[in-house]
Amino acid sequence: MAYEIPVTQARAELADLINRVVYGSERVVVTRHGKPLVALVSAADLERLEAMGESAGDAVDEPVITSVSRIGTLTSAPGEQQRFGIAAEHRGPEMR
Repeated sequence: MAYEIPVTQARAELADLINRVVYGSERVVVTRHGKPLVALVSAADLERLEAMGESAGDAVDEPVITSVSRIGTLTSAPGEQQRFGIAAEHRGPEMR
C-alpha cells in the first residue's frame, strides 16, 4: 500500500518523504487534484521493477509503438492557428 500526498504538501515535506521511502520502505504517490501524478520508490524497488520489465521482454512495448506510428500527421483546421494565436507549425521530416 502506498502513502498518498498532494503535490503542494510533498514539496514542503520532500526530505521527510525521501526518508520514509529509503528508511521506512514505504512507497509514496504524489497526487494533483486527487489523481496520481508520480511515485517515489527506493532505488532497490526501481531496480526490481526494471528487472521485471526486462524479463517480460520488449513484446509489451511493441503494440504501443505500432499504434502510435499509425496515427500519422494531423493538420489544424483552417483558421485554428490564428484563432489560438499559434505562430509556428511543426513540420515533419517529409515536409522539409
